[in-house]
Amino acid sequence: MDKLKVIGAMLTFSTIGIFIKNIDLPSSEIAFSRGVIGGIFIILTSCILKKKISINSIRRNLKVLVFSGTAIGINWIFLFEAYKYTTISIATISYYFAPIFVMIASPILLKEKISLKKIICICFAVIGMLLIVGTNKSSGGNIIEYNHMLGIFCGILAAVFYASVIISNKFIVDISPGDRTVVQLFVAAIVLIPYILMTTGFHLSSLHGISLYSLLFLGIFHTGLAYTVYFSAIKNLKGQTLAMLSYIDPIFAVIISTLFLKENLGLFQIIGGILILGSTFASEIKDK
Repeated sequence: MDKLKVIGAMLTFSTIGIFIKNIDLPSSEIAFSRGVIGGIFIILTSCILKKKISINSIRRNLKVLVFSGTAIGINWIFLFEAYKYTTISIATISYYFAPIFVMIASPILLKEKISLKKIICICFAVIGMLLIVGTNKSSGGNIIEYNHMLGIFCGILAAVFYASVIISNKFIVDISPGDRTVVQLFVAAIVLIPYILMTTGFHLSSLHGISLYSLLFLGIFHTGLAYTVYFSAIKNLKGQTLAMLSYIDPIFAVIISTLFLKENLGLFQIIGGILILGSTFASEIKDK
């Protein structure tokens, strides 16, 4: 049952790009709205299930929660920008460079030893990214004009901030996944307010039709519901199982973008994607 929950969450995450492309708002406002709607949904769910929020646990981890929540907000902005400037396939593959950044930073920040296998995986992943970056056009008949280089750059920056979220979460102790997620979502939304006010301003009142429905779906299902289901299952699964199931997200994102948006990958992009996803997958498989 727990595996089915994770699979369901990964399949939900894989469709985020399609909804982002239908929301007529700047990326910062989408990220802000996602944090608010998702946070409210999780709080309401906790109230229905009669789960109390531990203020003491939050207070003990407040500094790390604020840092990771801020990183989540910035991560969302760059990821949503990547979806707008390039195809969902390329943006998703670029985003999954995050585990490589974690591997690179772990010996310095977490004092973890890096094995020869992981060094080799990093090298292959870098080669894969170079293949993707070196291809400025995606194959197929898509009439949308893209700026692939800028999209890839935004995807990589999103990966950097997501890697910082992964690492910072390792310093969070004695707090339930629900409490942690709620705080991080609201922090992500709060830190984005001054940025939005200084740049684009708020345009939520002008939202209607498919843009409004897509934003609500993103906040409720892709954030609140998917996070709740995901965190309720991961505590009962092994890390290696979670690592393998997490690759459902990028694989299905590529399939969905190909089937529904006709965003085909070129040969070198396919090879690059295989190298990146394959390297990160191989690095997470424990040696016998």
